[in-house]
Amino acid sequence: MLVFAVLIIASLGVYLFYKAKYFQCKKPMEKQWLSAKSSIALGFFVFMFGVNQLITASMPLTIGVGILFLLVGGGSMWAGIRAYKYYLPLALKEAGK
Repeated sequence: MLVFAVLIIASLGVYLFYKAKYFQCKKPMEKQWLSAKSSIALGFFVFMFGVNQLITASMPLTIGVGILFLLVGGGSMWAGIRAYKYYLPLALKEAGK
């Protein structure tokens, strides 16, 4: 279970890192691109929290909450990946590359 705890804490750290970069950024497309990256990290955080709940589950309510976290985290990661793919070329174009 230590692996899940490390992944949960690391993904929360990555989320906070990209959120801080988001607030420092001035370019609109780069800002959206950073927001997508932070959405992926937050989705991974929630997803791994759900996996941890399912592994340590002892009650049906805990299993239900774990499944809900899996769905919400997976959806957030999926939406973040789609936004990342959309905004990456726009951010590169905005940066002049």
